[in-house]
Amino acid sequence: MPGKLTKYRSKRDPSRTPEPVPGTPSATPGGDAFVIQEHHARSLHWDLRLERDGVLVSWAVPKGLPADPGTDHLAVHTEDHPMEYLTFQGEIPQGEYGGGTMTVWDSGTYETEKWSEDEVKIVLNGERASGRFVLFKTRGDNWMIHRMGAAVRDPFPDLAPMEPTERARPPRNVADHAFEFAWGGRRLLVPIDGGRTEAAREHPWLRELAESFGSRTAVLDGELVTLGGAELLVFYDLLYDDGHALTGEPYSVRRAALEALDLAGGHWQTAPSWPGEFAPVRQAAKEQGLPGVVAKRLDSPYEPGPSKSWLFIPS
Repeated sequence: MPGKLTKYRSKRDPSRTPEPVPGTPSATPGGDAFVIQEHHARSLHWDLRLERDGVLVSWAVPKGLPADPGTDHLAVHTEDHPMEYLTFQGEIPQGEYGGGTMTVWDSGTYETEKWSEDEVKIVLNGERASGRFVLFKTRGDNWMIHRMGAAVRDPFPDLAPMEPTERARPPRNVADHAFEFAWGGRRLLVPIDGGRTEAAREHPWLRELAESFGSRTAVLDGELVTLGGAELLVFYDLLYDDGHALTGEPYSVRRAALEALDLAGGHWQTAPSWPGEFAPVRQAAKEQGLPGVVAKRLDSPYEPGPSKSWLFIPS
């Protein structure tokens, strides 16, 4: 047992970090505790820590625990941590090892099915993390983590954007629609998983948005527009939220879920929407030089491609 925390201590100065730096390892009564911490360091990741012989054996998991057995996630084996880390959360100063904000994402107990130098099979019993997992070594400190059993979330939707059909006049049943500006921008679907989005390859500023979601999964629908000389991404639909596909839900339900996210940043915002108010929205579109108005049926599901449930009425 002596020496298990040597590497941990060598990377930390107790006078510079609020992290626990104990003298000797300890243990919980059952010896089977685990914690997962969400760590907003230089790169967002989740730290999985399993109690073993008085310390917390640790892996940094960049995308968090896999929700689908068909997709394994990288898990980087790091130094053993002290048992006091089971409840640690706080701000590690920038410039220090692991500098950034750390919070407890979940904790509980686990069962060991196998533990060897290159394979660890466990059953997690937590509030947010539960089920059977296997960690297996690939090369050096790199491991992979695999979920065993059924997926615990809906599959991500893989579809084309829903497009409005053009017509000259507003719908007769105005009260059954929400009216929004037609922005005239470029359509963009933004999938977010594990605090990351593929859309950031083309638009690096979206990394900040994705990281703000933490472990929450989402697929956002919107448009890239230029307003006041600056590029802005306006979101007006939510196709997937926190493990659940919303494409079959009415637009009113998807819109409420989108607004609950309270998306507002330097490069993105939630587009305004006005149920049952065509005339003032069309007038505002004219005054702002926008192409027109989009009428969206409140009871419409998300239909890929052109749809008569969304109508574009030019200004």
